[in-house]
Amino acid sequence: MASRRVISLRRLLHSFPGRTALTSQHTTKHNTRKVFFAFGCAITGGSYLMYRSWKHGDVSHVLPVVHARDTKEEEKVTPKMTYRELRFRQFASVESHGSIYMTPQDFLESVTEETPRPRIGRCKLSPPEVEAMLRLTPTRSRGSTKLFRNLHNKGLISYTEYLFLLCVLTKPHSGFRIAFNMFDTDGNQIVDKKEFLVLEQVFSNQPDAKGDKSNKDSSNYMQLPESLPDVQDTTLLIHFFGQRGSDVLKYDDFYRFMENLQSEVIELEFLEFSKGMNTISEVDFARILLRYTLLDKAEIDQCIDRVKERIPEEMGISFKDFKQFCQFLNNLDDFSIAMKLYTYAEQPVSQEDFQRAVKICTGFTLGKHIVNTMFQIFDVDGDGHLSHQEFISIMKDRLHRGSRSHLMHTQGNWENFRACVKNEMKTF
Repeated sequence: MASRRVISLRRLLHSFPGRTALTSQHTTKHNTRKVFFAFGCAITGGSYLMYRSWKHGDVSHVLPVVHARDTKEEEKVTPKMTYRELRFRQFASVESHGSIYMTPQDFLESVTEETPRPRIGRCKLSPPEVEAMLRLTPTRSRGSTKLFRNLHNKGLISYTEYLFLLCVLTKPHSGFRIAFNMFDTDGNQIVDKKEFLVLEQVFSNQPDAKGDKSNKDSSNYMQLPESLPDVQDTTLLIHFFGQRGSDVLKYDDFYRFMENLQSEVIELEFLEFSKGMNTISEVDFARILLRYTLLDKAEIDQCIDRVKERIPEEMGISFKDFKQFCQFLNNLDDFSIAMKLYTYAEQPVSQEDFQRAVKICTGFTLGKHIVNTMFQIFDVDGDGHLSHQEFISIMKDRLHRGSRSHLMHTQGNWENFRACVKNEMKTF
């Protein structure tokens, strides 16, 4: 397996044009190659910045944090877009009162598809159309694992709610209570509409003109507003708090919503590959795991080829096993702590060790076949052991669907790119 130092740099280079030509030289350690490598990195970063400058005219386009405005004047004065802001804008297909929104279908596509469906502009809704659409929102008692699919394009999801839903998808069940308590600002075990809107207050709290938040009173940062802010009702607000906004959200309701959303996305991915069957193939399982990662196409093809060679007879993976594996991925942080014991002891991880660690972290046992399939994907030399550091890193890309903030924030930032290259070069 290639050096982890090189792999980490290659992931940073993934978003830059010309990365394939650079990363193909990663095995050399000669001084001459080091010089050309550094020079190539400089050219790559420079070409990326020149491309952005040419494409955007040195002006980046970004959403205001709570409800994204689609006006040219705001785009000229707002800061650079983050990866998530860019993705929201790409998939959001609806506009109302100058703000853009996702539909429930847009959100599902944003977490299961690489690119949005072709469309010409956004659908501009009038106030009566928005009101008629939101009347179709079901109550909490009618929530299910098909809530978003049943609503389809009859709903509104703001940018802030998009961030909240992404957070929901990556939470382990043990973290549901923590998430609920973050909303429950007065600690009375219920969340009302005013408390839920504190989330939007947090995201809309922008730095001042100098980029400094130090002048803000931190004691007031999370205080509830005296009255509800004037915001457009959305599908989530009505689903949680009713048409009048007077209902309250209890922990059981919150837990059920989070579990249903996770199950809906997992089921959507499974059905995409099962084609109506009860199982997916081991090769399809590998494709699902790897399609959101930052591995290049050649590396993904190598992983899939290993599965084909080592598991020639298809046994299939059931939805139950697939769902459990996805739930395990939401516990990666706890799993990585358990794996550190093997790192300190410099011991390889066998399939039995892996299953034991999963049991300790999640409380359930993964099926032997799905664990064996996963090992064939990542066990390059076929010795029956796993490089768990590399596995955890790749699966975190999968969990966050390629949008891990510590990687995405380096896009377009030459100083961060140059510092990373300099640090990597020191380790050769």
